[in-house]
Amino acid sequence: MVLVGVATCVTSNRSTRRQVLRTVGIATAVGLGGSGVASSAAVQGDGSGDSTDSPYTEAYRNTIESVVLVTVSGTGGGRGGGGGLGSGFVIDDQHVVTNNHVIQSTTDGGIEIQFSNQEWRTASIVGTDAYADLAVLRVEDMPDVTGLSFVDSEPAIGREVLVLGNPLGLDASISQGIVSGVDRVLPSPSGFSVPAAIQTDASVNPGNSGGPLVNLEGDVLGVVFAGASQTIGFAISAQLANRIVPALIEDGTYEHPYMGIGVRPVGPDIAEAVGLEEAGGVLVVEVVPDSPADGVLQPARSDQPASGDVIVAINDQEIPNQAQLMSYLALETSPGETIQLEIVRDGDVRTVDLTLAPRPDSDGPRIPIPGGPGRRPPASRP
Repeated sequence: MVLVGVATCVTSNRSTRRQVLRTVGIATAVGLGGSGVASSAAVQGDGSGDSTDSPYTEAYRNTIESVVLVTVSGTGGGRGGGGGLGSGFVIDDQHVVTNNHVIQSTTDGGIEIQFSNQEWRTASIVGTDAYADLAVLRVEDMPDVTGLSFVDSEPAIGREVLVLGNPLGLDASISQGIVSGVDRVLPSPSGFSVPAAIQTDASVNPGNSGGPLVNLEGDVLGVVFAGASQTIGFAISAQLANRIVPALIEDGTYEHPYMGIGVRPVGPDIAEAVGLEEAGGVLVVEVVPDSPADGVLQPARSDQPASGDVIVAINDQEIPNQAQLMSYLALETSPGETIQLEIVRDGDVRTVDLTLAPRPDSDGPRIPIPGGPGRRPPASRP
């Protein structure tokens, strides 16, 4: 199973872009054997001719005007050059949220967005965050649409959700599913991981990148950014977006907390070796030189895996696994903050203080989704 971003590429011009996108979507669907199109219904109107409304129809009508098509000119420049497209959504009278990977290769003045009423606007970049794959765009002359709002809590597994956007270039589309999982830790192009991600079985295809994952009340649970198969898609959680998006609007950037360690799960063998009654926590297998953890935490030796520190809690919050460690750091801490770690070292439980730093730049390559077939999950690097 390979995790892929879900932006898509297109070559077109503005005067016929909408028709071309539909053609591209149909052609791509045929080429992929109908890849997800049947379950991602492209809506050419608002369904007003049908007098029987479902909860999905109502949610669609209440939100779709705020969902946009994001088109990007490539590095070749010009509307006739290569570029890409994705989705986005309005959050207030000036700003649109999308994915960083949708707009990262654009040239100046190369971003145009189209609303469901067919109006076009040129957008500029306000701020980007490659680590969480988020970007905020500014539209100076925003049409009269209502911005969507992020929820402030984690969704329940099993809750019904909708993905809105432009899959395969099929504009103003909706697909339906449930929340399949939360607190997923996924690789990103930055080389670090995206924590606290939401998994859904709603259909996610190229072109859905940057669109909203919403509940039936129309509130945004996450920002769609990747898919791994026809029944697995992922969204950046609203909890994380609530921290990052305001900073991007205010400062154009966001500083993520950084410990400077590599960790792995603690299985029964490691737990027994270090004196834990039950398997849990994370084993420190790497400490980055000159990082906040240098001199504070002890990594495991390659010839003796149980020799490293095992982190079992942060600020009295139990840390049972890598996902909880990454989520806690991302959602509850900030650079400059001193956190208290409860660790097991040489069979003894002790506490140590660690002052977080801003995450350094990384040119690391994108890595496969953790836990793929035949692969040992890579060490997480908070």
